[in-house]
Amino acid sequence: MKLDDLIVPDTSACAAAREVASAYCSPALLNHSARSYVWAAAYGASHDIAFDPELLYVAALLHDLGLVKEFDSHTVAFEEAGGHVAWVFAAGAGWPVERRVRLSEVIVRHMWARVDVAVDPEGYLLERSTSLDISGANVDDFSPAFRAEVLERHPRLGLADEFTACFRGQAERKPDCSAAGAVRRGIADRIAANPLDRPTA
Repeated sequence: MKLDDLIVPDTSACAAAREVASAYCSPALLNHSARSYVWAAAYGASHDIAFDPELLYVAALLHDLGLVKEFDSHTVAFEEAGGHVAWVFAAGAGWPVERRVRLSEVIVRHMWARVDVAVDPEGYLLERSTSLDISGANVDDFSPAFRAEVLERHPRLGLADEFTACFRGQAERKPDCSAAGAVRRGIADRIAANPLDRPTA
């Protein structure tokens, strides 16, 4: 598989999602969001998982908006805050209510321990791809050559330290949220050991 073989939807909503993510995410977080779509779409294509490319792309580009200062909530988990922001974005894009809800669901579920692919293929793919990109889970889903191609196109730019700091900040302010649970379960160590941050990975 080659990176250029993947379909990146050419829709106004996808272009707007990219614009929003570029405006609010740091360079490292923006590249993480782009890679999240790449890993998800590539895995879906290679495993014959039918998915909605536009829905998956918009969810991937917006899934971490709840971590940025402008949308960080002190009352709900970051993925829930991000889901709300995405619902508003989708309303502005003219999506029907049902599709706005689906977008929000996909973003919220990316922090679940497991998503049923038969029920929510986009949620399943985003959960798998974000876990791969953040902590290296299932890194062998892709060949070293494909991983190197993706990382050359979308470099990591110090994501490990930035993301660890984000999750620790979430945990301090919201001890019952999913990010706090991940911190307690040792996410920082898994992030530090991510093979994607090693040049030979």
